[in-house]
Amino acid sequence: MYLPQEIIKQKRNGGALTADAIEQFVGGLTDQSFSEGQIAALAMAIYLNGMQTEETVALTRAMRDSGAVLNWSGLNGPVVDKHSTGGVGDKVSLMLAPMVAACGAYVPMIAGRGLGHTGGTIDKLEAIPGYQTQQSLESIQQLVRQNGAVIVSQSAELAPADRRLYLIRDVTATVESIPLITASILSKKLAAGLQYLTMDVKIGSGAIMKNVADASALARSIVNTAKGAGVPTQALLTDMNQTLGTSAGNALEVMETLDYLTGNYREPRLHQVTLALGASMLQLAGLYPDKTSAVAALEHSLTSGKAAELFSKMVAAQGGPADLVEKPAQYLAPAKVVLDITAPASGYLAGADTTAIGMAVVRLGGGRAHPAQVINPAVGFSDVQPLGGKFSPGQLLARVHADSQEQADKAKAEYLAALNWSDTSPAIDPLVHRVID
Repeated sequence: MYLPQEIIKQKRNGGALTADAIEQFVGGLTDQSFSEGQIAALAMAIYLNGMQTEETVALTRAMRDSGAVLNWSGLNGPVVDKHSTGGVGDKVSLMLAPMVAACGAYVPMIAGRGLGHTGGTIDKLEAIPGYQTQQSLESIQQLVRQNGAVIVSQSAELAPADRRLYLIRDVTATVESIPLITASILSKKLAAGLQYLTMDVKIGSGAIMKNVADASALARSIVNTAKGAGVPTQALLTDMNQTLGTSAGNALEVMETLDYLTGNYREPRLHQVTLALGASMLQLAGLYPDKTSAVAALEHSLTSGKAAELFSKMVAAQGGPADLVEKPAQYLAPAKVVLDITAPASGYLAGADTTAIGMAVVRLGGGRAHPAQVINPAVGFSDVQPLGGKFSPGQLLARVHADSQEQADKAKAEYLAALNWSDTSPAIDPLVHRVID
């Protein structure tokens, strides 16, 4: 048994913590026997001195075991999930869960809300009238067995230690610690009872990790820690130097998801990263032997209509309209004002401050400036044009969806200010930088 200050001192001085000390710390997080000051001090010590892989594994396991852990015995297929570190326009989870389920896996996806400039999967789904993101553990298990996939918000029973630790990290400038990010992500995923995990670690102007070196360090930490905790994991490092797909904003991204699933339109970059992540999930789970066969199965889930059917069943089972896929305009809220954003001059669209575009969505009301803020699901950007194209004056770059003309004008100015132009054709970063396993 350690005194809290002994644990803090050990890490402050750069030492490694034993598994017993880490378990005691997580117990103190959960039962409130460690004060906020003690937790903040240890979080800062970890931020400054890091953790060895064995320490991060012990922290992840202890945080996982601070609450309930789902059990999937009796399923006739593997249990697999994907997690993204977040970006702008990243609606991949919405189409990927039913696609992978259509290929024979089970996907219990515990998703999050928007954080800062990044959009949240749960906020997107709550743009669907009636969709219940809060489900009991019993309901989650029933829905996965029934439909193959579920997308829900974190239950208070899953990894409760992470909830308290994150709140303290958020106000003590220790969010960016790679060991603490790793344990936060994986404790929730492992509490969902996963057997396999694919990570999408974003890189670029719209990502938490701005360069390949930092993203690789985070990906390697997550892969090594997950494996140490008994969950085979692969990480893909993917580009977030521009909006993913053609939309950023909750109802707009749901509409793009439906267009994708039904084949109305699949933006090429969005399609490429969805197939890459889905193929990783299916190969890890042992359902397909190689990327070619896994991609073919995912493509078939789309062309056969099975993925769209499973998405429809999932929405209906969680309280949404049963005919959302057939009649999206009847349910997804339209904005009061829609304004075209056009090219101010001739040139090549060479780059974007994607974080600034995400923050423009937040200022429109599509994200939160404070935790209690109510989101406007209708606002955001649509018809977003990709980087690399040559534009003439007046040519469409995007459309802003806003609650008023004043908001639309401000968002248009912010969007244009976030773009970089060139007289020559620019080099565009690859969508998938590397795979770490």
